[in-house]
Amino acid sequence: MHDKQQSLIQPTLKHEPLAARMRPRSLDEFCGQQHILQAGGALRLAIASGEPPSLIFWGPPGTGKTTLAKIIAAQTAMSFSTLSAVTDGVKDIRHVVAQAKASACNEQRSLLFIDEIHRFNKAQQDALLPHVECGLFTLIGATTENPSFELNNALLSRVQVVRLEWLDSADLYEILHRATRDCERGIGEFNIQITKEQLTHLAQSSGGDARAALATLESLAHMAVQQNAKEVTDQLIQEMLQQRQVYFDKGGDQFYEQISALHKAVRGSAPDAALYWLARMLAGGCDPLYIARRLVRIASEDIGLADPRALRVALDGYEMQERLGSPEGELGLAQVAVYLASAAKSNAVYRAFGEAQKLVQDYGRESVPMHLRNAPTRLMKDQGYGAEYLYAHDYSDGYAAGENYMPECLADSGLYRPTNRGLELKIAEKLEKLRAMDSKSSFKRYVKPTD
Repeated sequence: MHDKQQSLIQPTLKHEPLAARMRPRSLDEFCGQQHILQAGGALRLAIASGEPPSLIFWGPPGTGKTTLAKIIAAQTAMSFSTLSAVTDGVKDIRHVVAQAKASACNEQRSLLFIDEIHRFNKAQQDALLPHVECGLFTLIGATTENPSFELNNALLSRVQVVRLEWLDSADLYEILHRATRDCERGIGEFNIQITKEQLTHLAQSSGGDARAALATLESLAHMAVQQNAKEVTDQLIQEMLQQRQVYFDKGGDQFYEQISALHKAVRGSAPDAALYWLARMLAGGCDPLYIARRLVRIASEDIGLADPRALRVALDGYEMQERLGSPEGELGLAQVAVYLASAAKSNAVYRAFGEAQKLVQDYGRESVPMHLRNAPTRLMKDQGYGAEYLYAHDYSDGYAAGENYMPECLADSGLYRPTNRGLELKIAEKLEKLRAMDSKSSFKRYVKPTD
């Protein structure tokens, strides 16, 4: 069995990636995540007390999950062991448990860090429970996936989930700037000139991922050295950034977060934001037809009858993508996104249909009223099918005032309430006129005439 326990103080290896060499060694060196690491915050106080709870660090790659675990172990003088849920299993957990028990005998507390903890199955997660429960070791797990879906409830009840966010450009700039100055761990020894504007551009183009930002900087430095250049050129940066892939997780949180952002941008009548999220999802490899289907849904859910043309526009965009494929069809999706974002909005049909579905749940066994039933046979007519039905075309304005088309117990149900936006303003005016005709009519379905 290989030894999983690691020393926190390791010699700097020149072959290590720059991101590994520049890993912060203390909270003072750590950049970003101030929403969890602010002075006086719960996590900082817990670390300072030397008694941090078991934690799950949930967040995107390159945001400091592993680094924070190592800093916590160092600042609390815990022995540090690590497992990878990708390659390790229950047998490896048992080995780490034995190490933790040996450390406990020497009054040495232990911290177990598990990378990609969401990849552990239920049995592997259950193997951790008794040891976390009794405090044999402090568990810190790192995951890019939503713990609510990937970790079982028993484990979640024994840990605190801490959400890490993408790093902002200012934090990334500081990280890159340190790397350019550091001659021991960074690229300072190369003596390559890179301007503040270029570092800012790199920071803004790294998508909040410190590891990716440092990897790009390191590649730029090596390329400059190979070219015997003393400075990094804008052209070299542009070539490097063009090789970078926009981060997009087709099956995980990033997928749902970005499609949610696109949907809300359209609903919020923000065409610029809609185009940004559309372009970002496409650049990340999202299936264009999935986006096309979602846009069709938006046309019905958030625009509806305020602009009925929106649904046709969305269907045309879907057909264009289906027929032309990428990249030609993607221009059609952009046109749809802008049109939907700019259109009048109404969710009146969406809400009305939801209320109708609720009525069906509660009153789904009501009989069809006799006057609404068809009577194709003489027997059915004799039974009263279709009796006293008012044929709308026989009346002025093509409307049979006072008629009702619902089961009697639901006669007064008002489901569709149009807005005063777009075409629905006209629809609302017409429906109000029809209701006024109902109120003036001497005929009232379900109401017995007075003597």
